[in-house]
Amino acid sequence: MEIALVCVALLGILLFGLGFAVSLTRGRTDTAAGTSGEPADALHKLVRAHGNTSEYVGMLAVLILVLGIREPTTWAVVAMVGATASRYVLALGIVLSPTLEKAHPLRFLGALGTYAFGLGLCLALLRSL
Repeated sequence: MEIALVCVALLGILLFGLGFAVSLTRGRTDTAAGTSGEPADALHKLVRAHGNTSEYVGMLAVLILVLGIREPTTWAVVAMVGATASRYVLALGIVLSPTLEKAHPLRFLGALGTYAFGLGLCLALLRSL
């Protein structure tokens, strides 16, 4: 259960950390709402990283916590850690990318990992029934 709790805590840190970075950047750029929409704009990239993170971490956290309670198998624990790491990799790929117009390898790896490990978590939950 400890690994599950650490993974959920790390997902929360990512979500709230990105949200805080968006707020700081809005204050620094005097942008109360929206973004420029420019794919290379730092605020735009942070908003996308935060939005994308918020779309996935809730479901991942639920899956991880439920599996953590049910004495997960080794491969389910690997999926928990992999899903958590994938979310960080994806966020880094968005924020560090020079522009969102072009693919970034970290973004691709993070998305692929999120899908693969997320599906793995779903299957692990079904197997635990």
